[in-house]
Amino acid sequence: MSIKPPIFHTLGCRLNAYETEAMKALSDQAGVDNAVVVNTCAVTAEAVRKARQEIRKLRRDNPEAKIIVTGCAAQTEPDTFKAMDEVDLVIGNTEKMRPETWAGIAGDFIGQTEKVMVDDIMSVTETAGHLIDGFGTRSRAYVQVQNGCDHRCTFCIIPYGRGNSRSVPAGVVVDQIKRLVDRGYNEVVLTGVDLTSWGADLPSTPRLGDLVMRILKLVPDLPRLRISSIDSIEADENLMQAIATEPRLMPHLHLSLQHGDDLILKRMARRHLRDDAIRFCEEARRLRPEMTFGADIIAGFPTETEAHFENSLKLVTDCDLTWLHVFPYSKRNGTPAARIPNQVNGVVIKDRAARLRATGDRQVAKHLAAQVGRRHRVLLENPHMGRTEQFTEVSFRDPQPEGQIVSALITGIEGNQLCA
Repeated sequence: MSIKPPIFHTLGCRLNAYETEAMKALSDQAGVDNAVVVNTCAVTAEAVRKARQEIRKLRRDNPEAKIIVTGCAAQTEPDTFKAMDEVDLVIGNTEKMRPETWAGIAGDFIGQTEKVMVDDIMSVTETAGHLIDGFGTRSRAYVQVQNGCDHRCTFCIIPYGRGNSRSVPAGVVVDQIKRLVDRGYNEVVLTGVDLTSWGADLPSTPRLGDLVMRILKLVPDLPRLRISSIDSIEADENLMQAIATEPRLMPHLHLSLQHGDDLILKRMARRHLRDDAIRFCEEARRLRPEMTFGADIIAGFPTETEAHFENSLKLVTDCDLTWLHVFPYSKRNGTPAARIPNQVNGVVIKDRAARLRATGDRQVAKHLAAQVGRRHRVLLENPHMGRTEQFTEVSFRDPQPEGQIVSALITGIEGNQLCA
């Protein structure tokens, strides 16, 4: 059998993609070969089903390779993947970030009695954000500053896949970003599972706003800093100050809202109410008029009536959300929501999700129409496409310098893109 470099396949979130880059470096250092590594997602039951489907396909395509399964689904359901004939090894979210794990994989582990290497992730107290200096396109780098979550929303399995919240110290983050800027990156995105909990486990318990202000102060050559997703109820005073006064902090926030009805929010064990979300959006937009918002919203949570759902639909316009991530509710065994007796019919869930997406489409169209005739600073992801500060895609007919920020007059709209 010829020696082949390992193949990595990533499912799920941006943090998974970040960790895949770290695993690539670790496996390369260890000399791993003839392996296929699947980094799974567990956010919905459908995500786990897709992971199993992908593993079967990868086995067919790579009959002689070692199939290694890791990620959140491997952490939360190791026995599911252990039982698959296609799988040679299951490793947990902590184990995948350890050099010694990959050193062991580089040997001939076939025949080992231990097919599963998954420890108790709740005992982990550090995150591995120092392993790589970001990843992304030539223009934008993603930096992990936090992992895990201390909250227990009733629908969510992720804390059991990621563990409790752990923060990367500010000094480590700043040093990473300085190196990225020295390498020519013009935008850095801070990523994590629950970003607004950053700092709670560090000495003197700093807040996310403190980290943002420190980065902008200590890395003056960084043109753009972006925050990937926040829980708006945890936005601190310094974060709001940065929104108001720091033009290098991009005017785009993705919010973990999940629903627009107070009763459903309480049954989800969320920490905010509908009016809190509306108040935050109004205040952020008052401080930064060009601010745009994305949001996660779940359709069809158990006990959701049509009236409850209408409140979610209305929240989209009340908060003037632009970019929606709509999740049809998916029952996850092991979560409190899965035990709620009044589950919503699947056909109804699908219909409500479609209605939410249609509302989101109208919001996008409204946002795009308002940009025509305006001039935007656009960061080029490739010669013919870039993004505004508000994260809106812009297409260019003539090639532009990849990785650079250019000033562009918006002349029209094509699909969900602006044209320049």
